[in-house]
Amino acid sequence: MRLSDFELEVIQLFWQYPQLSAPQVHEMLGTAKGVTYSTIKTIIDRLEKKQALVRSEKQGRTIFYQASIASDAVRKPVIQSLIEKVFGGKQRSLMAHLIRDEKLSADDLDYLQDLLDAKKRKLMNEQDERSS
Repeated sequence: MRLSDFELEVIQLFWQYPQLSAPQVHEMLGTAKGVTYSTIKTIIDRLEKKQALVRSEKQGRTIFYQASIASDAVRKPVIQSLIEKVFGGKQRSLMAHLIRDEKLSADDLDYLQDLLDAKKRKLMNEQDERSS
């Protein structure tokens, strides 16, 4: 699913909160960005049309929405596109860039090491299963 940058900002709010109305989204995001309520409502309508949001409740005239897609369903294609466009399709280049050029704390590095160790164990287990 392809979303614009602003659609991504809006959907992230719905991943953080169980349900929101357009006025709530405008209060949280629109005011800070100088965006009108009608713009926020248009983005919410687009996300609903793309089936990224669904109507969950109506209180009086206020409609509440909730995310109908998981964050991974959106993040994976965005990250894959970034890898293709910026790093020539090489995941290794992205990882090297992040480790080399970003400010990472010791905790960040420990977390990354744990992820790498778990991934390596999983690959080794899969290889063992194939060879037996």
